[in-house]
Amino acid sequence: MMKNIREDFGVFILSYQRADRVYTYKTLRKQGYTGDIYLVIDNTDSQQDKYIENFGKDKVLIFDKEKVANNIDTGDNLKELNNVVFARNEVYNLAKQARKRYILVLDDDYTSFTMRYNREREYITSKIKILNLDKYIKIYLDFFIEANLDCLAFAQTDDYLGGANSTIASLFKEGKLHRKAMNAFFFDVKKPLKFMGRINEDVNMYLFYNYKGYKIFTYPRITLQQIATQQNDGGLTTAYLNLGTYVKSFYSILYHPSAVTIRKMGAVNYRLHHNIKWDRVAPYILDEKYKKI
Repeated sequence: MMKNIREDFGVFILSYQRADRVYTYKTLRKQGYTGDIYLVIDNTDSQQDKYIENFGKDKVLIFDKEKVANNIDTGDNLKELNNVVFARNEVYNLAKQARKRYILVLDDDYTSFTMRYNREREYITSKIKILNLDKYIKIYLDFFIEANLDCLAFAQTDDYLGGANSTIASLFKEGKLHRKAMNAFFFDVKKPLKFMGRINEDVNMYLFYNYKGYKIFTYPRITLQQIATQQNDGGLTTAYLNLGTYVKSFYSILYHPSAVTIRKMGAVNYRLHHNIKWDRVAPYILDEKYKKI
């Protein structure tokens, strides 16, 4: 275990039917992360033995999916269990079993972690691959703990549509952070956040808790690159192919009808996607001068 990061911290990779294709594990090691990594799978995964062979019995955490599913609000009456929402909710209990308090929860399909800003916090168009992830993960974790946040995330490549003029880059230029969190999450297991909805569960989570005033942010110094979901067998691919982004986006409307709409997304090949009206999501913080005496 590395000395410059807390021993009660670990990375937890959620995976399903991809024992030989856990790209995130290889990427973390290749880019300089030396700490504990756990693989989270469920008891319906036919590749359980292969996961244990590849990563070690003590690093593969298996949960009872049907038991967990009975306590999850999926937003529908479907019987399909091939969804990551169950693992996202169970990971806190598994982290406790591993004696970890602070966790970084990742999907299994990341191919690189890159920088999009220089030391002067200026946006750069090139993607600079990080080779000392230990250092950056420690910085993120320290910020998460010291700022008493509820969730902190890396940026995704899609966040930078528009480059320096994208929402996330424009906010960061002003010294602000986007109040969203998707795909990669720093959590404190003593303050678990619930995920809901069969798919789009990460969007539903950050909308639900932002509405309640929780501190959820994306800090964009690190950007993750992942394989296109529908081009990678296993995981959520089946769910996306069966339901499509149209249905996916409507799960967020079910949970947050006052703040979410559907609109076209893309430059050439359009698809329907959720659109969030943030002024109807996050509470405004008023200046002290407006306080009533």
